[in-house]
Amino acid sequence: MARKGENIYKRKDGRYEGRYIKNRTENGKIIFGYVYGKKYNIVKNKLTVLKSQYNQGTKTQLVFQGKLTDWLCQWLEYTVKRSVKVTTYAAYSGRVEKHILPFLGNKKMNELGTADINDFIYHLQLKDLSPTTIKGIITVLKHALNQACKERYLVENPCEAVILPKSRNERVNALTVQQQRQLEEMALQEKSCSPVILALYTGMRIGEISGLKWSDIDFQKNTIQIRRTLLRVNCEDSVQKTKLILSTPKTETSRRDIPLAENLREYLLENRKKANSEFLIACKNSFAEPRVINYRFKKIIEAANLNIHFHVLRHTFATRCIEEGVDVATLSRLLGHSSVKLTLDTYTDSMWENRQIAMSKLDAKLNLNDFEREVS
Repeated sequence: MARKGENIYKRKDGRYEGRYIKNRTENGKIIFGYVYGKKYNIVKNKLTVLKSQYNQGTKTQLVFQGKLTDWLCQWLEYTVKRSVKVTTYAAYSGRVEKHILPFLGNKKMNELGTADINDFIYHLQLKDLSPTTIKGIITVLKHALNQACKERYLVENPCEAVILPKSRNERVNALTVQQQRQLEEMALQEKSCSPVILALYTGMRIGEISGLKWSDIDFQKNTIQIRRTLLRVNCEDSVQKTKLILSTPKTETSRRDIPLAENLREYLLENRKKANSEFLIACKNSFAEPRVINYRFKKIIEAANLNIHFHVLRHTFATRCIEEGVDVATLSRLLGHSSVKLTLDTYTDSMWENRQIAMSKLDAKLNLNDFEREVS
């Protein structure tokens, strides 16, 4: 028999069953939740915790009756699309379409649990996706379900307690000095301004190089202003799969000024004389999009007998800076990273030699032989 007001009953199988108000439908009908246990006190303790979590919002709590697919589409259209850049929206919708919907889309949103999200994470791991990629996908799902919580369609976000795979620090690939020289020889043979030279001596991203205009370079103050980026994003309609977006940098740290060194300045001045476009890297008197730059780059690396991606040039710039003793805060600003921690995490192996030198300098100040003679 249940004790008054506790909603705990002994079942025929000998277990105890506890009932609590979990939610309400849009018309106010109560939805009950249940817990079970072999002992009365175990069920009572479980109920105490659950009631404290749910009781505060039961009067106004709503239930979203649709599937996760319905909520994600609504969230993307009415929340994300109106508050973020086009490029961010494209990235979010891409993760939703490619990864989240195929695995979780048909599940009712109000039935999603932490176990479901952990199963999804394991599924992503089986696809051999990197921990960073998995974290990005779960972040999108978490943001969507956080909005559902704010609108009182969920009491709690099932993503909060998930176990994400640990990130692994993969060694950054950079060109050796000799490989860099080989590549530069080929790049300097280009008839117009080379994106390879720009990447190797500024550390700019390929989209930033695509969007760079001559007006962004101040040859008097010797600065390069990063004020836009050119990206190809997925389209929502079926007419065309992708489209080009000329946009401002994603973050404030990406919007930056880079000092223009003397040799690079002379190189750019020479190329400006024969320029036929407002963009440094041109194609048919306009900008050269990243795909065009990569197509040209492939020919250059083949001639230089190398097999690398364009982004390796950015890593090479950073590695050369570290080799020359540039401090991590300065390097972070030059690269436009969102934090110094990101720079440290990315180039930790490259900085090992600098750390060894630092320890050697400190060690030189400690002369143990002199100390031992003084003691004796």
